Amino acid sequence: MTTFIIEGNKSLNNIDFAPENELLEVLQNVRTILSTVKFSVPLDRDFGIDASLLDKSILEAKAKISSEIILAIKKYEPRVKVEEITFSGDIDGKLQPKVQVSIIETQ
Repeated sequence: MTTFIIEGNKSLNNIDFAPENELLEVLQNVRTILSTVKFSVPLDRDFGIDASLLDKSILEAKAKISSEIILAIKKYEPRVKVEEITFSGDIDGKLQPKVQVSIIETQ
C-alpha cells in the first residue's frame, strides 16, 4: 500500500480546479482540510481544523489536533485513511502536522 505525507503548513496558492487524476484530487483535498481553519467556511462552518486548540499546552494540542485531523479527514475525504500524524515545531511552540495517508481502494 502506498502512503503519502501531507504537511499542514503548506499554503494553497496553487489550487488545481481540474486535477489530472483522482490521486492528485484526493491529496489536494486533504491539504485543503489541513490548512483551513474551522468556522472560516461560510456554508460549512464545521469544515477544517479548530484553531482554538493552538492555545493549549503542546501535549494537549498534539492530542486534540490529531483527533480533529482524523475526524475531519474521515468526514470530508473518505477516500483516504490516516496512517500516522507527526508534528514538527520550533522553540516558539509552533506545531506543524505531517499526516501520512493511504488511499482506500474502491471497486
